[in-house]
Amino acid sequence: RLRIMRKLPSVLARTFTSGTSASPGLPDMAAVRSKLRDIVGASTNWRDHVQAMQERKALHTLLAKRQEDLPPRRMKDSYLEVILPLGSQPEIREKYLNVHNSVRFGRILEDLDSLGVLICYTHTKQEMQQRSPLSIVTALVDKINLCQKIIQPDCDIKFTGNVSWVGKTSMEVKMHMLQLRDGDYSPVLDATFVMVARDPENKRPAFVNPLIPESPEEEEIFKQGELNKSKRIEFNTASLLKMAPTAEERNIVHDIFLNTLDTRQEGEGTVSFQSRKLPPNSVWMEDAKLKGLQICHPEERNIFNRIFGGFLMRKAFELGWAIACSYGGSRPFIVSVDDIMFQKPVEVGSLLLLSGQVCYTEKNYIQIRVHSEVYNANTRENHTTNVFHFTFISENEVPQVVPKTYGESMLYLDGKRHFTAVMKEI
Repeated sequence: RLRIMRKLPSVLARTFTSGTSASPGLPDMAAVRSKLRDIVGASTNWRDHVQAMQERKALHTLLAKRQEDLPPRRMKDSYLEVILPLGSQPEIREKYLNVHNSVRFGRILEDLDSLGVLICYTHTKQEMQQRSPLSIVTALVDKINLCQKIIQPDCDIKFTGNVSWVGKTSMEVKMHMLQLRDGDYSPVLDATFVMVARDPENKRPAFVNPLIPESPEEEEIFKQGELNKSKRIEFNTASLLKMAPTAEERNIVHDIFLNTLDTRQEGEGTVSFQSRKLPPNSVWMEDAKLKGLQICHPEERNIFNRIFGGFLMRKAFELGWAIACSYGGSRPFIVSVDDIMFQKPVEVGSLLLLSGQVCYTEKNYIQIRVHSEVYNANTRENHTTNVFHFTFISENEVPQVVPKTYGESMLYLDGKRHFTAVMKEI
């Protein structure tokens, strides 16, 4: 049921990658994270790290006043290959292993996040400066589409990626993950992240180097980046939090309402609008939820002294997987991740509240929405930090999720929109 994606790896990745067999000498994910600390000047010691962040203020003088002052870069200038040696270094497998003897996808989300940031630092590096004045952070996970249901825990993985589009202060990064099987690297997933550059204190936007396509293939990739930006604006403009549902969507909601109306007469010729009944093989949406709580310890901080975005994605994914597993009654497989917006940073010491919800189902597919917010114990206020969207496929056909209230109906329609968009991609 899981369809193979087209153009994976991309034309650009095929152009930059030399060979298909294992590539000794490539940096691993530990080297990626070490390099990021060096670029920013972060320390592995908690107190030294805070001091290092204070010292970054002096880098303000290195920021460009205009984008035109920065040298343009090519796509291949930011191209990186990184190895995850699960086959050749068995000692690292434990961290990536799940109970089904396959790779934990949440760990892959963490690795993609780190790699995406390093690719952007590679695009914006200044040859004469060891430390970058830019604070580059993940703004959006546009999409991650998978073409393999199972990631093997004992075969090497290769990540490749490069900057594919650049605005004034933002960069789109395309990454591919391949796994070594029978001597060749086979595609596993394709990911598109959007990163933003900010000043050394991570307070205001900062300019980044422009990107110059060098071939018709690169021109097409760059245009796709522009199109992706337009699609995001269009999708956000049509949000159900801003605009009423379409006529077709209103009909869907009304049909659900009529199908759940209890037609048993309470009096002659009367039907109560309040009396509802659940159709066969269905589950009320209010009964398809799970919640979780995380205390955000310093261990999970990123190079900017905030909670690592990959950690947030891993925790949200694992909650989403648990919901899909309990809802479908069998092992679910991730199909796609899309539209993860990082709205607010999460501070070390925060209480992170995760609320997961089945919001749409179709045949074997389960669309999950996970909402994360931080609770400030001093002010007793909650603030939304992220909303995550995951599409899973179950081994068996799943019950239909049914909204009961208007608010749940909007979640249902939003889930249907995300599911439809994912199905067009894969």
